[in-house]
Amino acid sequence: MARKTFRSPLTSWFGDDRLRRLFANAGILLGGKTVNAIAGLAGLAIAARALGVEQFGILVLIHTFTQTIGEIAKFQSWQAVLRYGTPALNDGRIGDFQRLLRFTAHLDGWSAIAGTFLSVAVAWALGPSFDWPAELMPAALIYVTSVLFMVQATPTGILRLIDRFDILSVQSTLGAIIRMVGGGIAWVMGGGIVAFLVAWYIATAVAGIYLIAKGWSELRKRGLLDGYSWRGDGKPMSHGFDGVWSFVWSTNLSSTLELAYTHIGTLAVGWMLGPRDAALFRIARQLGEALAKPAKLLIPAIYPELSRMIEARQFGEMRSLIQRSALLAGAGAMLALVICWFIGEIGLRLIVGEEFVPAWPVMMWLVAAAVVGIWSFPLEPVMVSAGEAHKALMVRIWTTAVYIPILLACIHWFGLIGAGWARMFSAILVLVAFLVPVVRWFRQRMAEERNKA
Repeated sequence: MARKTFRSPLTSWFGDDRLRRLFANAGILLGGKTVNAIAGLAGLAIAARALGVEQFGILVLIHTFTQTIGEIAKFQSWQAVLRYGTPALNDGRIGDFQRLLRFTAHLDGWSAIAGTFLSVAVAWALGPSFDWPAELMPAALIYVTSVLFMVQATPTGILRLIDRFDILSVQSTLGAIIRMVGGGIAWVMGGGIVAFLVAWYIATAVAGIYLIAKGWSELRKRGLLDGYSWRGDGKPMSHGFDGVWSFVWSTNLSSTLELAYTHIGTLAVGWMLGPRDAALFRIARQLGEALAKPAKLLIPAIYPELSRMIEARQFGEMRSLIQRSALLAGAGAMLALVICWFIGEIGLRLIVGEEFVPAWPVMMWLVAAAVVGIWSFPLEPVMVSAGEAHKALMVRIWTTAVYIPILLACIHWFGLIGAGWARMFSAILVLVAFLVPVVRWFRQRMAEERNKA
């Protein structure tokens, strides 16, 4: 009789192929993100030391404003590529897959153009409200056109679908390195804020063009563009993808609402407290997110796994995967919080200088909020991958509606630290708001499977 190999519960817990693949893909991204984080911090440190806190604050506000408009304009079409592209490829429906790409690529193109015009118009109208100097406005208006290179969702979805996370890792690093090197050149040559705007613009453009080129190149290597035509096959581009318009609008609005927890905080601080405090808040957010970044990389890595498991109706395995991945990610995030507590203030002093040390208290609250968000990282991807994007959208709408006035009130009453308190409150609120419908969804799916059995 063959002897049965003993597997301890711990070995079984960590031995799941999907969990290993999830963390392996996240690890690939982490390799790039580690370099990205170092280069990003170095780029910020160079700009902060070269420009000083006031001018650096203006640079940060211009850049953050541009990112905000880019996110508003951009459809999250990479999620549609995963959601509808996975079954199309699994079934060998190459024509349908190409039609999907045509659809999402058109969304990207038109939203990039619309975002560029919108960014210029809004920057011209609101620039003075953020204390952008009049003599800097021409350069700022040119810089905001870099939105054109920020809309790159389709190639992102393609590379995630075919598990080329290594390319995404390189791309995420490329812009940060160019920003760091370009900023270093500007500093050495004595350039001011305009020189930094030029360097940062080039970084955004090169990174965007690289991602688009690599995404389509990988499709061509796999023969997935054979017979592809931009003119189409005579069918509407959304033909065969039930609910795709509702899906992309929902994910677009959901990602726009997510801005409340990222760029809007910096803009709100800049608008209410001025460029100096915006600079402190941006540095605090950058350093805080750098410490919590490794665990957050699981979010893009988990989408392909969830899409495959839902397609195969493996709901029990899916629930197990998200529980274990959340536990591991949360444990790593807690470690990051401890590290921040002990070395955060020293890190600020060494990296960006003594005048940025006042950012440490708000940085601790931002890191703590990020930890709470990491514990809940699989919840929204579950809803989106399961075709419940409209419910995820409703959660984002009402939690954002609660958060924004609290953010503004806390900044008004308590200053910079109030922004950190508001962010912590919102993280807990979002965790609870997503957990409830996800638990309900799993109960329904598991009950359906039991009834079929």
